[in-house]
Amino acid sequence: MSKYEKLWQFLQEENQEKYKLSYEQIKGILGFEIDHSFLTYKKEAKEYGYEVLKISMKEKVVYFEKLK
Repeated sequence: MSKYEKLWQFLQEENQEKYKLSYEQIKGILGFEIDHSFLTYKKEAKEYGYEVLKISMKEKVVYFEKLK
């Protein structure tokens, strides 16, 4: 099981077309802050029907979009 499994399940269960989640929101879902390893794990989102569009370090948000 991936350490980001809870995040991917959240995206899938909420089933929205697009998400803009702050680092704090993601921390609330996961129980820990995202770190540099997220760049490696982000490809797992596709297994749950989503992709990471953008990670904004300045805004501290991550954008997700449902795969078509």
